[in-house]
Amino acid sequence: MSLFAIAPALPLHAAGKYVAGAYIVFVLVILIYVTIMAIRLGRTERALVELNDDLARREEGSGDPAAPGDPAAPGAPARRDPHPEAARLSGAGRGPGDSPL
Repeated sequence: MSLFAIAPALPLHAAGKYVAGAYIVFVLVILIYVTIMAIRLGRTERALVELNDDLARREEGSGDPAAPGDPAAPGAPARRDPHPEAARLSGAGRGPGDSPL
């Protein structure tokens, strides 16, 4: 049996610190990633709840989809978006590589 197969590249007492350090860095990167995704998910859920509430209010307000005050009606005056944050989160108006975070 070869001496290289028996002897490790680094002595075990010296390699243990590097292995432990690599695991710690890996776990920290995973935790940071999960935290960022949780924050983005929370923002998206809040925007979705707001949009669902707006849709429910709009549906309660008029049973006819082409009612005179409805922005979907032909010839209706343009209205300002009550939730510009939802458009920002949805990615409207952003180019490739632009990030909301």
